[in-house]
Amino acid sequence: NGTSVKEFILLGFPGTWQFRVSFVVVFALIYTLTVIGNASIIVLVWRSSNLHTPMYFFLCNLSFLEIWYTTGVVPKAIGVMLGTSQTISFSVCILQLFFLLSLGSTECFLLSVMAYDRYLAICYPLRYNSLMNSVLSVRLALSSWLGGFLAISLLAFLTSRLTFCGPDVINHFLCDIDSCLALSCSDTWPVELATFLVSIIVVVASCVVTLVSYMYIISSILRIQSAHGRKKAFSTCSAHLSVVTIWYGSTMFLYVKPSAQKSLDVNKIVNTFNTVVTPLLNPFIYTLRNKEVKLAL
Repeated sequence: NGTSVKEFILLGFPGTWQFRVSFVVVFALIYTLTVIGNASIIVLVWRSSNLHTPMYFFLCNLSFLEIWYTTGVVPKAIGVMLGTSQTISFSVCILQLFFLLSLGSTECFLLSVMAYDRYLAICYPLRYNSLMNSVLSVRLALSSWLGGFLAISLLAFLTSRLTFCGPDVINHFLCDIDSCLALSCSDTWPVELATFLVSIIVVVASCVVTLVSYMYIISSILRIQSAHGRKKAFSTCSAHLSVVTIWYGSTMFLYVKPSAQKSLDVNKIVNTFNTVVTPLLNPFIYTLRNKEVKLAL
């Protein structure tokens, strides 16, 4: 005699009206700056012939991804906090979950590809242009996008098969895997196992590729005799290293764990940083710490 829940109520950030309006202002400002910043990088690379290199091709992919990643979160979050759009249907909830997790997985793969690109540039500078040619660059970028979306397909399918009998309130401003598992009245063990395995494959595997690449990069930099040469070599990957540290730190906290139903309030805070703040930081990190981009600008 149980009834299945057809839509959920997103709680957002509970508090006074003034508190929620202040969050709306902050979210709207960050979203505007994120879209402008990442779109500017794409236009800058497209218009500047000296930036037509694999490194900036991958950066354009990352900037394009960040625009859609934050777009999948912020507009709905603003509606939730204003109280004008707190409900979300089950199908749209699963679609948002699939969209965000797929883009997050793609970002993991793109960051590891960018680390590999920096490894070739620093460890094999004379052969770099032949090793990382335009064909390989396009293949690596395409593989990152396809791999990211395919990796989450099974997870989204399993989540869509869960049964929800109530309550229907999600303690979040978006639909994520943890909140869905916490509300489900069916056995969530298969989804939790799939989440853990996908996290290991996507997050940990891509992180290992990145770490190994940087081990070789640091080893090569330390063998450079002049201090100026070491500084110049390190400057080519410092921006990417900063982005990698921020992204993997928060992502591993959210997804690489045996149980996905613990500390939902903490997950909300970390998710805010991951989906709203990080996309804003990336364009500024790459422009402020990169001489080529500043010269092109």
